[in-house]
Amino acid sequence: MSKIFSVNPDVWQLLPELEIGLVYGYRDESIDKAPVDLLTKANQQALKWVIEDPISANPVIKSWRDTFQKFKTKKGAHCAVENLLKRAKQGKAVKPINGLVDVYNSVSLEMAFPIGGFDLDKVHGNLTLLVAKQSEDFWAIGESEAEKTLVGEIIYHDDDSVLTRCLNWRDSTTTGLTATTQNVAFLIENNDPLRHADFLATINLLQKRLADFLDIKTTSNVVNQKQDSCELS
Repeated sequence: MSKIFSVNPDVWQLLPELEIGLVYGYRDESIDKAPVDLLTKANQQALKWVIEDPISANPVIKSWRDTFQKFKTKKGAHCAVENLLKRAKQGKAVKPINGLVDVYNSVSLEMAFPIGGFDLDKVHGNLTLLVAKQSEDFWAIGESEAEKTLVGEIIYHDDDSVLTRCLNWRDSTTTGLTATTQNVAFLIENNDPLRHADFLATINLLQKRLADFLDIKTTSNVVNQKQDSCELS
């Protein structure tokens, strides 16, 4: 049975210009290795986005920080791409994890868009972006104890639980990508209409690298206020 990705109307009330690119497909788990120098090159290319000091003075970073002021966030939470670009700027290069994560991190670094990934076989029911109406447990990657989400956060949620916090700031252990993930979906977020062409180019680049490096044929869709849902199949 196919899954549906949708955005609740309350999200558009807060972020009317948000658009989300969906890239999804099936991967042969025997192929899980991206080129050795993929992230090395991506970390270098990322520097062009964070030339100014402090990091908040760079347009891409400032734009996302402004967006994060429009909904409830955990103290210290910033857009996922800011975390990657900050590491590159500080010389703390983003390291390899597995083929799927390395490919989408390389694209995120080079194009300066936040990208997240889900193991669709671990998503229960449909996937929804919504404004949290209650506090729930959230099991973040790398943490041994559950966090509590905040009322008013924008979160990705399946039929059972919270899958990310503060848009795509933190991912859950439950649907994270691993070396054995087969049915995969990626989400690319754009908050700036002036970057729409770059956003579409990012979707294309991610699809190309998934095909070239991991032999994954993918389908893509864009969800926005006019088209607020799509099938992931």
